[in-house]
Amino acid sequence: MSAKYFAPTGGHPPQTQLLTDRAIFKDAYAIIPKGTMCDIVTSFLPFWDDTRLWVIARPLSGFAETFSQYIMEVQPGGGSDTPELDAQAEGVLFVVEGSFTLSVNGKDHVLSEGGYAYLPPASGWTLRNTGDAVARFHWIRKSYDVVPGLDTPDVIITNENDISPTVMPGTDGKWVTTRFVDPADLRHDMHVTIVTFEPGAVIPFLETHVMEHGLYVLEGKAVYNLNNDWVEVEAGDFMWLRAFCPQACYAGGPGKFRYLLYKDVNRHMNLRITPKT
Repeated sequence: MSAKYFAPTGGHPPQTQLLTDRAIFKDAYAIIPKGTMCDIVTSFLPFWDDTRLWVIARPLSGFAETFSQYIMEVQPGGGSDTPELDAQAEGVLFVVEGSFTLSVNGKDHVLSEGGYAYLPPASGWTLRNTGDAVARFHWIRKSYDVVPGLDTPDVIITNENDISPTVMPGTDGKWVTTRFVDPADLRHDMHVTIVTFEPGAVIPFLETHVMEHGLYVLEGKAVYNLNNDWVEVEAGDFMWLRAFCPQACYAGGPGKFRYLLYKDVNRHMNLRITPKT
C-alpha cells in the first residue's frame, strides 16, 4: 500500500496574511490547523541535538489528561542518546517524512516513512538521523498504567505498509483501521492506529465515549462533527478531543481521508485523586 503523510515544515506567514484561521479551543475539543505550525511555536528538548518540535497535545486538568503528542523534526546527524527522561513513560513513534536509526535493546532499526515503534517504559532507546534528509515523526507519550499480574508490553517495530487493515463491519471496505497492536492484548493501555475513509464514507453516529483522542490528519480532508459543531479539517490539522466529546465525520473526497489516532484503553477508571507531593 502506498501512503502519503503530511508533515509540517515551519516557516513564518507574511505580514499580509489575514489573522482569521481555523484554530478552535473549546471545553470539549480543540482544532490546531496546519497553518499554526510555524517557526514561532516550535520548542526544544534537553539532550536532543539539532532537533525542534511542535507540541500539539499535553495533559491538561479538566480536558484531555492521559497523553502528550509531539511532531519532531530532526536534522541530519541530530537525535538523542537520552531521549526519554521519564522512566514510567511509554511511547509510540510514527514516521511521516525521512528516516532515522532507532536503537533499542542493543539492536538498530531503520525506520522510514510509515514506520511505527512502540517503546515500553525504561526501554533505554536512542535515536539518530543517520540520513541526508530531515526526519519528521510523531512521538506520543503516556505514563504507563501498571497492573499487577500483567507484564509490560514488548517493543514493537513495524511499518504501516506491512499490516493489513481491518475492515469496519458493514462498510464494504470504505472504512478501515490499521492496527499496530492486538486489541486483545491487555498489557497495552493505549492504542495508536491509522484510520482510513474512502470518499463518501462516514462515521454514521455521534461516538460518545470515555476514551480521549488525538487525531492528526495524514492525508485528505473531511467534515467532522465535534460536540455538534461541524468543522472542516485537512491534511496537517490536529483534532484533540476530551473524554465524551461527541464525534462523527463525513469524508467528502476527492481522495482518501486518513488520520493517526490515539486513544487510552484497557484500564479501570481512577477513583482517587492523587494528592500533590
